[in-house]
Amino acid sequence: MKRFFSKLFSKSSSEDAPEETSANKSKYMPEVKAPVEERFTIEFNNNGGKFLYCENPQEIEHSFDMILHDNEWLQSEMLCFDSKLTERFKKKSLTVTRTNLNATFFLTPCEYLVAQNGGLLISANQIQSHKLQDLPKNFVVFATTSQITETLSEGLKGIKGKYVKNIPTNITTIKHFNQDTDQEDFLTYGSTAKNLYLLLLEDL
Repeated sequence: MKRFFSKLFSKSSSEDAPEETSANKSKYMPEVKAPVEERFTIEFNNNGGKFLYCENPQEIEHSFDMILHDNEWLQSEMLCFDSKLTERFKKKSLTVTRTNLNATFFLTPCEYLVAQNGGLLISANQIQSHKLQDLPKNFVVFATTSQITETLSEGLKGIKGKYVKNIPTNITTIKHFNQDTDQEDFLTYGSTAKNLYLLLLEDL
């Protein structure tokens, strides 16, 4: 997977290689399915999300600093329910809260990244009992490449597998990352669009 993302975000793109025309393809050849990582990236970007791929923890920290700087959040309040993330991303200039839902941005992990719709699967483990629309408009989500899954149903099965004896409540997907989309499904009903940054760490 590391080689895939390195190639995906390298300067050498498809413009350096000759395009395969329809004349070169046989109509009897089966359609080649893009890798799950590529499909997630495409759908996530189509949803309006901002994707930052990082190969190591140092790049994660640098990307987080860039987000704070670019949005002028250096002196802001950060909502975070996860103590490990709070410790990992703590900054002297940031005020951390666990209660103020009107904070400048929300820092959180997630359960899975879904290639099928470019969405993020979350639960009460990340957002407690809150509805998405009650949380800050700005999201910064930390995830790893091993959390990418093919479909929503696979992600739900993964949650059941991880929490066999204590399946979390408030399971939902977030996939509205701009104000232009009005698509909803049963897992996103009533949600509002979020300005979302994804910090994706290579762990495979």
